[in-house]
Amino acid sequence: MHRLGPVAPDPGGAAAPAGEQTAPFPSERIYLSPPDIGQVERDLVTDAFDSNWVAPLGPHVDAFERELAERCGVADAAALGSGTAALHLALLLAGVGPGDDVVCPSLTFVATANPITYLGARPVFIDSDPSTWTLDPDLLETEFETRARHGDLPSAVITVDLYGQCADYGRIESICRRYDVALIEDAAEALGAMAFERPAGSFGECGVLSFNGNKIITTSGGGALVSDDVDAIARARFLASQARDPAPHYQHSEIGYNYRLSNLLAAVGRGQLETLDKRVETRRRNFDRYVSGLGGLPGIDFMPEAEYCSSNRWLTTLTVDPAAFGATREEVRLELERHNIESRPLWKPLHLQPLFEGEPMIGGAVAEGLFDDGLCLPSGSSLTSAQLDQVIDIFRGVGRY
Repeated sequence: MHRLGPVAPDPGGAAAPAGEQTAPFPSERIYLSPPDIGQVERDLVTDAFDSNWVAPLGPHVDAFERELAERCGVADAAALGSGTAALHLALLLAGVGPGDDVVCPSLTFVATANPITYLGARPVFIDSDPSTWTLDPDLLETEFETRARHGDLPSAVITVDLYGQCADYGRIESICRRYDVALIEDAAEALGAMAFERPAGSFGECGVLSFNGNKIITTSGGGALVSDDVDAIARARFLASQARDPAPHYQHSEIGYNYRLSNLLAAVGRGQLETLDKRVETRRRNFDRYVSGLGGLPGIDFMPEAEYCSSNRWLTTLTVDPAAFGATREEVRLELERHNIESRPLWKPLHLQPLFEGEPMIGGAVAEGLFDDGLCLPSGSSLTSAQLDQVIDIFRGVGRY
């Protein structure tokens, strides 16, 4: 497979931050989660060129939507320009507007919460469950109970399937149904995962996917909204196509958005989707290799896998207890960087971001602790055994135990 360089600023590929040392000797950089492109994708893109379907929409978009819906076990899908666009439309479909509250986890990428602000609503952050690292259903239930007594329920909940592990939908779906609050599944990191014998993306009113360059499959940039509600998906397509009314001329009765995916990028996505099972298998095997090589070290704990879930292990993540390991997560990260190996801290909790200073936060100690000690290791499906061994050897050499 051909391995490309970084294309996105979140945990995918990225250049070393300014001032950090690079490899002491020339070597090929090992990226965190680079794209993995093969011949099938090239052939499908050539087909798109040869058919002259290079503008937005086209037969590959239609086919990609059908294939995504089937993969996620839902009735329909809308292929879009980004996962963020999909979240924005999901919130619009849920009726979120100015002055509303939307609950979401704090331990996630900023794109989960940004669309809340697009609509003039307010994010309400909730801490992580230490047993899954995803949104804590106990805190969610307590928050709903308190808000219900005051007639102040949120308009929606966004869950995040963190690093490829689905949230506890056995609890969360029940809570949202009981209080009649819309549930949106941010499955941007989890395509190919399973929970409660259902595919990621199939929970709540709708699911959101991302095909950014660092994800388990990519269209370079792109995303999708998936749902069993075919009317909602039709509405999303309409809004994502500049809300153009049926007419021989350009007529518009409401605000729309330029959010649709191009036929060229959909062709890439179709080729990537064909190999999704193999990619999940490879990333889970990478995780097992890291556990074998690092799991016995003092102070090293990997992200737990919930009993209800089979994670796609998009990224292998762990925590480093400096008292037991004899070195901090940051010392490990810098030593890997010195050898031209990219690793990343876990997501910085959103309640600690300057952007969201002063917004409500329920709990916080779990997410803060995970950020302080957590590290993402190279996890791409094109990693070689030699590269995995190199990461493990350097990691082990940092500890003083």
